[in-house]
Amino acid sequence: MFISTSWHATPWELRCGLCRDRLNDRVHPTPTDEVPESSQQHAIIMSGKTSKSDHVGSKPSMHLEVDGIRGSVDIEDSTSHAFIDVQDIFLPFPTDDDDNVLQDETDILRIRSIFVGVLLGAVVNASNVYLGLKTGLTFPASLFGSILGFAIIKTVSRMVTESFPVLGGKFGPKENNIIQTSATAAGGLGTVFTSAIPALYQMELLSNPKEDYGKIACFTLGTAYVGYFFATPLRNLFIVQLARQLRLVFPTSTATATTIRSIHIASAGANEAMKKVKFLFIAFVAAFVLRTASFFATGLLWDWHIFTWFFIWGNYNNSAIFVENWAWFIEWTPAVIGSGMMVGMNTAMSMFAGTVVSWAIIGPVLVRTGAASGLLIMGEGDTGPWKDYTTYFSMSLQDPVHNPSPRYWLLWPGVLLMIVVSIAEMLCQYRVLQYAALATAQELTKAIIAGLNLVGFNSQYLAKFVARQDQHNMEEEVPDHHCIKTWMWSSGLILSIVVTAISCGLQWNVPVSITVISVVLAMIFTQVAILSTGMTDMTPLTAVSKSSQLILGGVTRNDGYALHKSQLINSIGGSIACGVASQATDLTADFRVGYLLGTPARAQWIAQGIATLAAVFLSPGIFIVFATAYPCILDLSAQSCAFAAPSVSAWRAATIASTSPSLPIPTSSGIFAICLSVFGAALVVLKHFVLTGDREKYRVYVPNMMGFGIMMVVPAPSLGIAIAMGAFIAAAWEKFWPQTHQAFLFPVVAGMIAGEGIGGVANAIMSIAGVSAGTNIACPAGSC
Repeated sequence: MFISTSWHATPWELRCGLCRDRLNDRVHPTPTDEVPESSQQHAIIMSGKTSKSDHVGSKPSMHLEVDGIRGSVDIEDSTSHAFIDVQDIFLPFPTDDDDNVLQDETDILRIRSIFVGVLLGAVVNASNVYLGLKTGLTFPASLFGSILGFAIIKTVSRMVTESFPVLGGKFGPKENNIIQTSATAAGGLGTVFTSAIPALYQMELLSNPKEDYGKIACFTLGTAYVGYFFATPLRNLFIVQLARQLRLVFPTSTATATTIRSIHIASAGANEAMKKVKFLFIAFVAAFVLRTASFFATGLLWDWHIFTWFFIWGNYNNSAIFVENWAWFIEWTPAVIGSGMMVGMNTAMSMFAGTVVSWAIIGPVLVRTGAASGLLIMGEGDTGPWKDYTTYFSMSLQDPVHNPSPRYWLLWPGVLLMIVVSIAEMLCQYRVLQYAALATAQELTKAIIAGLNLVGFNSQYLAKFVARQDQHNMEEEVPDHHCIKTWMWSSGLILSIVVTAISCGLQWNVPVSITVISVVLAMIFTQVAILSTGMTDMTPLTAVSKSSQLILGGVTRNDGYALHKSQLINSIGGSIACGVASQATDLTADFRVGYLLGTPARAQWIAQGIATLAAVFLSPGIFIVFATAYPCILDLSAQSCAFAAPSVSAWRAATIASTSPSLPIPTSSGIFAICLSVFGAALVVLKHFVLTGDREKYRVYVPNMMGFGIMMVVPAPSLGIAIAMGAFIAAAWEKFWPQTHQAFLFPVVAGMIAGEGIGGVANAIMSIAGVSAGTNIACPAGSC
C-alpha cells in the first residue's frame, strides 16, 4: 500500500494463515541471521502434488493484516487437490520433478507475454490516474496482471498448437510472472501524474498539457529509468542477501507469487482458477457499464443527492439545502467502494471519521464563527429557489489568510498530519534507516574496490568491511547467462541520470546541481521505501517526496531565486524523488515474485525495461485525456469538479510551505495543524512502542491517522461514505460467506476498480468529443 496522498488500496501485512504471534517484530528485528523456528514457517507454499489425504477440501489462503486491518488473498480453491507445505519464505519455491506443470519453461520472454502484460498495465495505468485524481488512492497491478494474464494466455494457448508462431508454446508460472511484471512496470508512474504534475499547472508553473506532452514525456523517461536501473542492484541486496536478516517478506509480492503458482496447479486439474477470472470479468463489465451509462444520467445512476431531493420535495423551502451545500450525498462508485472492501474496517472507519469531523463538524463551526466562508454558486443577489446554494470548497481566494474557505483552512492540518505521521512511521522503523545506511555503504565500498582493482590497487581494510557484511548475507547461485551484469545497469543508470539532468535543464532551467541532489535524495529515500515495503507492505511516498521538497527548499532558499522559479525547482526535484522511489519500489517488489518462482532475473529485468518504456508515453497521455476532458483539475478557480485531486492539493501545499518567505496559512489553521500532528505522531509512537507483545491486540482500536488526514484534504464526503460502505460490505461478506470471501474478494475488487477506471477514460473521451446527450434530473440546480 502506498502510504501517501496516493496509496495502494490493498491489505497490508502478511499473516499467511498462521497465528499472529508468529509475526516478527519489525521495529526490533532479530539482530542475527538465525531464523526463529516460527519465522521459518512464515509462508504458505503450494507443493504441487496431488493428494487424496485429509488436506483435500481445505482452503488455504493468505490472510493479510496490519493493526487490525484485514484482508485475504486466496491461494487455492478447495477442489484443487493440492496440499500445503510450510516452507522457508526467504528461499525460492521448491520444484517438484514429478509435476509437469511447474517445470522450467523455455523462452519465457515472449512477444505474447510482454504484449499482454503491457496491455493489462495500460488498463491499470488508466484506472490509477482516474482513481488517483478522484480520491488519492491507487491499486497495484501485480495480482490483477497475474490473474487476468493467466486467463488470456491460457485461453489463447488452448486455441492454437504449441508450435504456432508468437501465440503458441508452453505456458507456466515463470511466463505468467513475465506478464505480471510487465503489467506492473507499464502500470507504474501514475503517482506523479496524480500529484506533482497537476500541481505544477495549478500553480501556473506549466501552462498547456497538450503542448507540454513532449516535455513531460522526456522528463518521465529519465525519472522512470533512473528508478528502473537503480532497482536492479537492489534486487540482490534486499531480495537475496538481506531478506532474512531484515525479515523482508514483501507481503503483496509473496501473495502474488503464491497465487501464480497455485492457479497453474489448478489449471492442470479442474481449472478452478478460471472462476476468479469469471468474477473479475463480471465485476469489470458491471463497473464499466455503470460508469459509462452514468455519463448520461449522473443524478440517477451515479450521484444520489438525497438532500436535494428533500429540498425539492419541500417546495424549495426547507433546511436540506444547507446539508447539500457540504456535498453530503451518496456516490455509487465501484472503485471507491471496492477500495473500502480492501483496506479493512480500521482504515475505512478512520477515513469516514476524518470526513465527518472535517465536513460535518469543523467546517460548519468555522463558517458559523466567521473563521471561514463560502461562495454563493448562483451569485449575489439571486432570488431564485437555489439562492442559498453555496460551495465551501473554493481554492481561488482573494485573502486566504484572513478569509479562507473551509477547504483551504482544513488543507493545512490535513497535509501536515499526513507528512508528520508518515515520517513518524518511518522513524519508528529506526533499524530500517540503520540497515539502509549500512547496505548503501557496502554497495559503494564494492564499487570502490572494483575501481581500485582496475588501477592495480588493493585495499585490505575495504575488503574486510565487505567480507564482514557478506558473511551474514545469503547468496544466489544462478547460471551466468541469467545474471544481470554490473555494466548493464550501471551504464544505464548513468545515462538515465544524464537524460534527467538535460531534460530538467533545457526545459525548465533547473540547475544540474539541483538535479543531482534530487537524484541522490531519491536513491537514499528509495532504499528506505523498499525496506518499509518489504517489512510492512507500506511505501512511505509522502515522506519521500515531502522530505525531498523540504530539503530542496532549504538548499535553494538563499540562492536568490524568484518565488516562481523556486517553486518550479522544488516541484521538479520532489517529482524526481517520488517517481524514482515509486518505480524502483514497484520493480524491486516484482523481483521478489520472480525470485520465489525461480524466474531468471535477466528475463524479468528485460521485460520490466520494455514495459517501463510503454509507461513513459502512456502515463502522460492518459493524464492529458483527463486534463482536457475536465479542465477543473488544473484550475484553482473552478467552483466544482468531478475530481477532488487530494494529492494535488497536498503537493501544492508542500511546495508553497517549502519555498514561500511567509506561509499563507490562517493562524488558527496553523495552530490546529500543529496540535493535530502532535496527536497523530503520539498515536504512531503508542502503536509501535507501547502496544507491543500482549498489548498488540489493542492496535485495532488505534485510528489510522493517515486515512483521517487524507479525508481532511478530500472535499468530498461522498467518498468517505463509499469507503465505509465498502468496508461494511466486505465485513458482512466475510461473516456470512467466508469461503467465497477468501476466494473472490480480490478478483471482484480488481474488476470494480479497473472497470470504473476504463469507464472513466471512455467518459473523458466522450466529453472531449462533445457528446452532450443525457439528463441532469435529480441534480442540485440542474447540475451534477
